[in-house]
Amino acid sequence: MNQLYLIAFKSILTKEINRFTRIWVQTLVPPAITMTLYFLIFGNLVGSRIGQMGGVSYMEFIAPGLIMMSVITNSFSNVASSFYSAKFQRNLEEIMVAPVPHYVMIAGYVGGGVARGLLVGCIVTLVAMFFVDITLHHAGLVLLTAFLTSVLFALGGLINAVFAKSYDDISIIPTFVLTPLTYLGGVFYSLSLLPDFWQGVSALNPVVYVINVFRYGFLGFADMSVPLSIAIMLGFCGALWFIAYYLISRGIGLRS
Repeated sequence: MNQLYLIAFKSILTKEINRFTRIWVQTLVPPAITMTLYFLIFGNLVGSRIGQMGGVSYMEFIAPGLIMMSVITNSFSNVASSFYSAKFQRNLEEIMVAPVPHYVMIAGYVGGGVARGLLVGCIVTLVAMFFVDITLHHAGLVLLTAFLTSVLFALGGLINAVFAKSYDDISIIPTFVLTPLTYLGGVFYSLSLLPDFWQGVSALNPVVYVINVFRYGFLGFADMSVPLSIAIMLGFCGALWFIAYYLISRGIGLRS
């Protein structure tokens, strides 16, 4: 049976990867163009006036955050759109009645989101290298953070798709929740610049911990405790996995 589960996982994962690579002009090119504009505007134009932040140039400071922003957005959107499409077209019913556990299906869809998130992250990193010298102080931590972040937001995209009743619904969370959290997560500024009150408010934003660890992996300094940030990321991953499994195993949002 374990072999059967592995085949099912590989099948879903392969389908998900083929899905976004087949339309790479829509899924992989736009993030590269968007981040190029960010580097040109915020890095060159704005950054030249700001000077240094955290002891490094402003462009070096924002580079990890921009890379992570692309990972977050693409991991989330890939699973949200794919899972909802399967639900809307009733392809999901075939997987639901297959003799494999629900966690295998979840792992397959999440794996597809992780694959796209990490691939886009690599592309944006290559783009960043044209604007700034990329240095890694802790390469293992960078890889771990990118993977955990992809898993976290891929699970979020799956939960969003479970509750979505139309294609418009899968854009509500990215627009009104994900984008504000990302922009207020310390991508463009150091939390140390904020008053104490707003630093406390920022501590409630999960994206802050993601950016914090990722930036530490690149630049070697962080605004918050790195072990605490990793623990919070693991906690969110576990919580969202449990929620996703509960929803799918109960058929919530999946049955007409």
